[in-house]
Amino acid sequence: MRDLYATRRAMRAMRNAALQRGVVAILDVGSSKIACLILRFDGAEMPRESDGVGPMAGQGRFRVIGAATTRSRGVRFGEITALAETERAIRTVVQAAQKMAGVRVDHVIATLSGGGPRSYGLEGAVDLEEGTVHEHDVGRVLAACEMPDIGRGREPLHAQPVNFSLDHRTGLADPRGQIGNRLAVDLHLLTVDTAVLENLLTCLKRCDLELAGLASSAYVSGIAALVEDEQELGAACIDMGGGTTSLSIFLRKHMIYADSVRLGGDHVTLDISKGLQVPLATAERIKTLHGGVVATGLDDRELIELGGESGDWEHDRRTVSRAELIGIIRPRVEEILEEVRACLDAASFEQMPSQRIVLTGGASEIPGLDRLAPKILGQQVRIGRPLRLRGLPQATTGLAFAAAVGLCLFAAHPQDEWWDFELPSERYPVRSLRRAVRWFRENW
Repeated sequence: MRDLYATRRAMRAMRNAALQRGVVAILDVGSSKIACLILRFDGAEMPRESDGVGPMAGQGRFRVIGAATTRSRGVRFGEITALAETERAIRTVVQAAQKMAGVRVDHVIATLSGGGPRSYGLEGAVDLEEGTVHEHDVGRVLAACEMPDIGRGREPLHAQPVNFSLDHRTGLADPRGQIGNRLAVDLHLLTVDTAVLENLLTCLKRCDLELAGLASSAYVSGIAALVEDEQELGAACIDMGGGTTSLSIFLRKHMIYADSVRLGGDHVTLDISKGLQVPLATAERIKTLHGGVVATGLDDRELIELGGESGDWEHDRRTVSRAELIGIIRPRVEEILEEVRACLDAASFEQMPSQRIVLTGGASEIPGLDRLAPKILGQQVRIGRPLRLRGLPQATTGLAFAAAVGLCLFAAHPQDEWWDFELPSERYPVRSLRRAVRWFRENW
């Protein structure tokens, strides 16, 4: 188990070294697009490390100096299915971003949108030996968490302390230095499929890139799209991507739950392609220019020319009303929202003090979604644009880049994980995860 801590600390050290050198790359590998942003941290503007156990700090003093996107290839449901194709796409987008930035990058922080994320809530408690909370006491209480059997072929992606309690006081972000007798912790563990992680790591190695960090897309999308009050009081972020729709729930500025639905905007495009008998590229264009989910009386009279290059003039000159197009799009969008609603119910979201829901991601740009979503998810729904970053090109500021923007913030100020603390050698908190040690040693 010590090897797991060592490898994770080595990754964090690699990230810090890259920031000291001033340049690090951000890579968002999605089902519909692959985006790369290159960040520069300069001299006095270097971000300070967090002073305590707590959530990510602000934006950090960095600047985007390179950005590029390309169509995703070899990725389905957020998981790599064709290594060679994905490798070529990653090489293309990284080289384009490096050319724009005028620098070469070797270290990359990546996001993972697939892998079937599963959340676990863990608890641990210890009696204090000296009546004051020291660094090693935090390690002891994290080691006291009894880990569940997460099953074969699953690996931890995040393991974050989200709340500390000291005697009768709870809601502590950093208990170190405080006086008390008994320290307790609530830990959020997020696991993903091992094979999905292995494929991503293998692909990055083949691209001659060193992995300096890894984060769930559900987590980083929430960082980018939720405002500070929403993260504090409780809110859900729904990132509607191309192949998957990711869900994250935040409370007290920590992610406490994450899940995903294997449906997204690409499925809407496929429905249009099949329903109208047009190529996928044409279906995507029609969806982008004329799509919607709420029909009006004018939509019956608004005709859309499908076009085509089949050589059959009659076939290529077909038209369809916008009402018919909405009739194809709406059922799939309703299905996605119903699946998300089921995930929220499984997480007991209705018991949250605040039930704000924020939609982001490329598929959330469909007109009328802000009117349809409240009927299925609840009344407190809004569309959330990601934060603006210094130097970020206008073309990469849309809803589709929420995960990439959140990953930039994560790179500057990652939240503490349990492997960032020194745990007692006699206690191994993840007895059921010992098989992870071998995998991390071999791959990281």
